[in-house]
Amino acid sequence: MVRLPITLLAACGLLASRVFGALEIDLDDIDSIKKGAALVAQDLLTFYHGDEPGWVPGILPGPPPDGDYYWWQGGAMWGALLDYRHTMGDTQFDDLISTALLFQVGPNNDYMPPNWTASMGNDDQAFWAYAALLAAETGFTDPGKDQPQWLALAQAVFNEQTHIDRRVEGGNCDWGLRWQVYRTNNGFDYINTVANACYFNIGARLARYTANETYGELAEKTWDLIWRLGYISDKFDVYDGAHLPDCTGINKAQFSYNAAMLMQGCAFMYNVTNGNATWKGRLDGMANGIKRVFFSQKDVAYEPSCEPPPGSCNSDMQSYRGFMHRWIGNSIQLAPYLYNVMMPTLKASAAAGIKQCTGGANGRMCGFHWTSGQYDGLQGASLQMNVLGALTALVMPTVAPPLTNTTGGTSKGNPDAGQDKTELPTFAPITTGDKAGASILTILIVTGALSAFAWMSLD
Repeated sequence: MVRLPITLLAACGLLASRVFGALEIDLDDIDSIKKGAALVAQDLLTFYHGDEPGWVPGILPGPPPDGDYYWWQGGAMWGALLDYRHTMGDTQFDDLISTALLFQVGPNNDYMPPNWTASMGNDDQAFWAYAALLAAETGFTDPGKDQPQWLALAQAVFNEQTHIDRRVEGGNCDWGLRWQVYRTNNGFDYINTVANACYFNIGARLARYTANETYGELAEKTWDLIWRLGYISDKFDVYDGAHLPDCTGINKAQFSYNAAMLMQGCAFMYNVTNGNATWKGRLDGMANGIKRVFFSQKDVAYEPSCEPPPGSCNSDMQSYRGFMHRWIGNSIQLAPYLYNVMMPTLKASAAAGIKQCTGGANGRMCGFHWTSGQYDGLQGASLQMNVLGALTALVMPTVAPPLTNTTGGTSKGNPDAGQDKTELPTFAPITTGDKAGASILTILIVTGALSAFAWMSLD
């Protein structure tokens, strides 16, 4: 089926229910929230060109300096749209989502496309696995039998990140997952929270979906590691990480997505263990810590490590609060007692986010500084994802929680998926024939160009 690009539809004014002007949403009315979220989702996809000729499916423009976004943010966007789809019942982007998630799987069906080797982090790979796992958990249409399956893709990433070649052997950092996948990448010696929290989160979710206790055991082992290293404080502050050789000298910057993905993982473990008291204590600690650190400004989302003036949040950091909102909403699904604890905060923060959405040519593009009370002049996919995530989180508790393979999940898994060892991609050596062919091609191009110049110079 021929599909017109989102940006073309937007330019022509052909998107359904496209209303110009600031977002007007009644947060006490689910139908109003759904209508507003649909506009935010449409505006988000104006930043995506992967469905247009000459662009790569699945990714946002980048990486810097060629565009604002790294590879992982494409996976993050599809995850946001999958949550939106499931929560709001809007399936209009299904073909776009499926094409994107399958295009980026790489030759080994593990979200390791060779083009992104130079900046491939374990967290980057994990964000694509998040989206694939979310597709399984929300009953998104399964790919054809000849294509990789959502659950198996997530298992491939988890298995590869379990292998020792991604980890530290011995010493205080023992078994810590490295930030970067390849030894040649800057950050290979950084054992950070986000990589390990991603692994913890995927493990907890796989444990619940598959009922395989090994995933839960590995998730708990990872929580214990993060706690032992001091990356989570006794007050449930969540710090960024530390370097080898001993993982001391901790970088105490705090970012909302680190804390939120740990909270979500705790919620899955609480749920799969039928309300285990230890996991409830951890879940409560994370919830209280998040409210204290990231909603300290009158219950409005705030990034304390980069947002205070003059502000140093890059496009990555600008996207974190949308994840936080969604993952808290998902945590409420899995641990409903959290509703009264977290929903008033989520609602107040969403209201502040909507007030930012008065920018752009359509009068409703969203900014970043939600605590300011007015549009700050910024635009971007990350900022649209934030408001979309905030609106999605408000409705999440009203829909079914994530599926499992015994409650309606249909995605097929492969517990042995993934590569045994992650190695740098290799390319065939250049032969004499290749050089000769290149020389001939160069001559033809130059000759053609000279002929064209000569023709254009004729009177």
